[in-house]
Amino acid sequence: MNQEPSTLYAKLLGETSTIEWQALQPFFAKGDLLWVDPALDLIEAAQAVTQDDAEKVAGWMASGVLGKMTEAQALDVLERDPQLWAVVVSPWVMVQERAGN
Repeated sequence: MNQEPSTLYAKLLGETSTIEWQALQPFFAKGDLLWVDPALDLIEAAQAVTQDDAEKVAGWMASGVLGKMTEAQALDVLERDPQLWAVVVSPWVMVQERAGN
């Protein structure tokens, strides 16, 4: 995507919604689910992935605030059933636990 950052941020924000874990399970099974730690802005992360900002994404992955969802994370979400936010940044579905859960 080649949009201005603020325009892209607004577009991604508009495409973000709450979702239940059950709907995300097929994406997890295919390895297409990226977990975004609540300390990181989901939309900022989605924007960086969309814009192929490899340096920023690699930094987040190295620090553990962004990465493929692990089995342990999936089991935790399944057991607790928290409210989740998700946005699609093809081929990924980026998901984050909503604050306050």
